[in-house]
Amino acid sequence: MLPGGGKATLAAMLVLGIETSCDETAAAVVTDVAPYIRSNIVFSQTVEHAPYGGIVPEIAARAHLAHLDPMIEAAMAEARVGFGDLSAVAATGGPGLIGGVIVGVMEAKAIAFARRLPFIAVNHLEGHALSPRLVKDIPFPYLLLLVSGGHCQFLIVEGVGRYRRLGTTIDDAAGEAFDKGAKLLGLDYPGGPAIERAAAAGDAKRFLLPRPMLGRDGCDFSFSGLKTALRLAVERQAPDGVLAAQDQADLAAGLQAAIVDSLADRTRHAIAIFRNRHPDGETLVVAGGVAANTALRTRLTNLAQNACLDFVAPPVSLCTDNGAMIGWAGLERMKLGLVDGLDFAPRPRWPLDPGAAPMRGAGVKA
Repeated sequence: MLPGGGKATLAAMLVLGIETSCDETAAAVVTDVAPYIRSNIVFSQTVEHAPYGGIVPEIAARAHLAHLDPMIEAAMAEARVGFGDLSAVAATGGPGLIGGVIVGVMEAKAIAFARRLPFIAVNHLEGHALSPRLVKDIPFPYLLLLVSGGHCQFLIVEGVGRYRRLGTTIDDAAGEAFDKGAKLLGLDYPGGPAIERAAAAGDAKRFLLPRPMLGRDGCDFSFSGLKTALRLAVERQAPDGVLAAQDQADLAAGLQAAIVDSLADRTRHAIAIFRNRHPDGETLVVAGGVAANTALRTRLTNLAQNACLDFVAPPVSLCTDNGAMIGWAGLERMKLGLVDGLDFAPRPRWPLDPGAAPMRGAGVKA
């Protein structure tokens, strides 16, 4: 059986998934027969971007060009399959840094054309949205908190290709707040793991940072004001620009607590809306890079239990960008006949819910 109750075909389907939307170059082979992930190879560009404290689009695109072919070769070798064994090839078609998206899409199209395979353009957000179904049989509909460096949204996942957005960021995403916060504190990039490590030795109550949108109706997010408050706190504590180790740890703990509190408050509102629209809905899911944060997982677990919902978080390897989630979304789409032509145009923006009101803030990606 497929996760979610779909029946597997007699002959296993094999889909090559390619992910190049941001700063991971990734390829994977997935199948509709358990275990679903045959290979999942990721090259992180952290070293290339670390000197800049953030992602440089031109560097990212060039790194994808340099590393994508070896990633695909490694994924195929680990899965012990050849191109002739594939049922389809899927690639992130957007949203993302357009240079990187183009690299992945063109590679996938070339393989599809040369091998006469179906080509599937996957919305990167749908890859995250469906990734928990790789590890657990989750029925539709479910409530999804998608939280990463570029995206922060609540979505009701009603089915493959069917999404209803309940809330989104009005400015920056939570992952952006972690990354920029780490840079302000003199911590390593990527910021999420660095903040979590530093916060373990800190006092979250020492510096009281704001909780944006706390208590407001709805479930939209805002994090730009939190970043500003952190910058001012750093300037007050270290006018010479050098933070003491304990100050750094305490500010990291305060930042993490503020982000988690804000996400938890918004989640309570989203659960209420979800329950009203889908009384039989069973599951709260978190996905995206920030979903790897332990404090956030703990808080969401408690919220789900209090609401009598199951809570599902993918393993850390499936939270950050990867090819397996793209291959799996492609496989689920292919089973419904949702394939694309080779004239598909890569998209820097691609909302999962086209009917949702657009947000135009500085950090909004989709």
